Amino acid sequence: MPDTAAATRLASLWDEAKAAGMSEPEKLLYRSNLLGSDKRITNYGGGNTSAKVMERDPLTGGEVEVLWVKGSGGDVGSMKLDGFATLYMEKLRALKGVYRGLAYEDEMVGYLPHCTFNLNPRAASIDTPLHAYVPKRHVDHMHPDAIIAIAAAKSSKDLTEQIFGGEIGWLPWKRPGYELGLWLEKYCLENPEAKGVVLESHGLFTWADDAKDCYELTLRIINRAMAWFEAETRGKPVFGGARHTSLADADRRAVAAKLMPAIRGMISNDHRMVGHFDDQPAVLEFVNSVRMPELAALGTSCPDHFLRTKIRPLVVGFDPAKPDAEATLAALAGQVEAYRADYAAYYERCKRPDSPPLRDPNAVVYLVPGVGMITFAKDKATARISGEFYVNAINVMRGASTVSDYCGLPEQEAFDIEYWLLEEAKLQRMPKPKSLAGRIAFVTGGAGGIGSATAERFLGEGACVMLADIDEPALVSASAALAGRFGRDAIRTVHVDVTDEAAVIAAYAEIAVEFGGCDILVSNAGIASSAPVEDTSLALWNRNMDILSTGYFLASREGFRLFRAQGLGGAIVFVASKNGLAASPNASAYCTAKAAEIHLARCLALEGAEAGIRVNVVNPDAVLKGSKIWSGEWLDQRASTYRTDKEGLEEMYRQRSMLKRSVLPEDIAEGVYFFASELSAKSTGNILNVDAGNQQSFTR
Repeated sequence: MPDTAAATRLASLWDEAKAAGMSEPEKLLYRSNLLGSDKRITNYGGGNTSAKVMERDPLTGGEVEVLWVKGSGGDVGSMKLDGFATLYMEKLRALKGVYRGLAYEDEMVGYLPHCTFNLNPRAASIDTPLHAYVPKRHVDHMHPDAIIAIAAAKSSKDLTEQIFGGEIGWLPWKRPGYELGLWLEKYCLENPEAKGVVLESHGLFTWADDAKDCYELTLRIINRAMAWFEAETRGKPVFGGARHTSLADADRRAVAAKLMPAIRGMISNDHRMVGHFDDQPAVLEFVNSVRMPELAALGTSCPDHFLRTKIRPLVVGFDPAKPDAEATLAALAGQVEAYRADYAAYYERCKRPDSPPLRDPNAVVYLVPGVGMITFAKDKATARISGEFYVNAINVMRGASTVSDYCGLPEQEAFDIEYWLLEEAKLQRMPKPKSLAGRIAFVTGGAGGIGSATAERFLGEGACVMLADIDEPALVSASAALAGRFGRDAIRTVHVDVTDEAAVIAAYAEIAVEFGGCDILVSNAGIASSAPVEDTSLALWNRNMDILSTGYFLASREGFRLFRAQGLGGAIVFVASKNGLAASPNASAYCTAKAAEIHLARCLALEGAEAGIRVNVVNPDAVLKGSKIWSGEWLDQRASTYRTDKEGLEEMYRQRSMLKRSVLPEDIAEGVYFFASELSAKSTGNILNVDAGNQQSFTR
């Protein structure tokens, strides 16, 4: 295998006892999930599987042959049974009668819905004919690095024969589609003993008449390629040897934290992008190598790699021997602009009369010598997956360039896939982005009731969220709950004391590396205290000021610095309190600190306006549910002040309000969302009271 460090063999995970009671479609799903569980077999969303199954026709009641094949846009590793398209084989064979030839193959996709079995709403993919016309019951199409390294080598055909003999055949490059399906059928009929085929610059097809046999055949063929590469590359120089030495771990992340917000600002004009950083050994070996610039310029080979990573990466001009991040930043704008110009020239060279308009001309992949790889996309999952695909491409280049010459996809072929009208139609069917798609939020006090409710509101609108809190166990719990609902890609945590300047600075470096930058700061960390003024110690006074005033200052100052580095504006929302406007007995330290918060927000609104940084305040009152400050000593003190107990205190607050309603964390989150979103794009320096009505806190 290209990556000898990971050259352990693939083991069969097939459980005969588990599979014994399964139907053929269930065995297909089982096989698919097993194959997709290992990135050495195929990457996320890559490859597809199929089975030809006898089914009862819902119209005639007779037995008919049905193709079950992974539907459009699915992932074999995580799909469920409803992820398969189902089509009548008789009708798929009948399509040959309407095929008008290569110039018209794209129109065949429009016929696939006419072949649907049992009104299945799952759309069939462009690869459907490749499975339909292979005269075997079970077919796997995978994208293993070890096989694509063969497929992308200049001597691809010879290597296939050398490694597999006649067991696995070879076909020259052909864009996926109807014609390739006919090629596969012809090959199978002419070579009945063959068990699969390597597609040049693409991947592997294997086939059998039994689900388990097909699965284990796929593993055996990949393992053979892995073993061959392991033996053939042992002791040989990789990528021409090393030119650079990696920086230390912390230094790599520090450089990435400086570069990523700047890059994000340069490429987020039309829509906000989210970043991902990867400095695993395979990446560092490549970015530090002599041949990296040359190989990177050739682009990727496999269409799946290419569609995720674009025509080629941008190699950032950074010298780890003389690490100067500021000089690199100064030159970065010119590099980004040069990449855009190069991409536009590629579009002009290759476009056809009916090509879709030029898309985003910015790079997806950024290679930084001595540091690692940065990827940007419209959301975190896509940025991460794009990075995974480029690691696959690195593994492919590693193997192909060591045993032969690596060949990227020819430029015109690459363009015809990227700007394929069928791909464009798929893009046009994508759902409309949510209101905070591409936005990145930093929420202090994130483990509390208001903080976690705010994070939930943001995540539901497509944002990425960094939760910050001093209470680490609560932080872990809140993060796990949110990740369970929204996935782990969009949520990160940082343990931070907002009164610690170094910790706050480090937290912003963390959000820069994890997501690429920041758009929204919700300053929500808090405490509460209650004591008559004569019983208020200096320590208690300072603690309120440290957390509620200094903590908000530090979080905002670092937020301003990051917002300005991006040049994309920003939104800061302070979660203050009704007590910042309305005095309350026995709480002078708390009320004064909250008033300082509100005035700080006003000052920041003045300073940030010219840079598009909006600063607003949400004032809650009496939010008891899920709030840590409404427990323990504070609760006892307030209950004592108002001569009641906890239940009586909640009712007292409700009755005290003009609307006679309880205020919940979700209510505050809604106000914070308003100020963080484009709904309030023309608002700054404002205060929104979410307190069920309190005349004392009216701002005018």
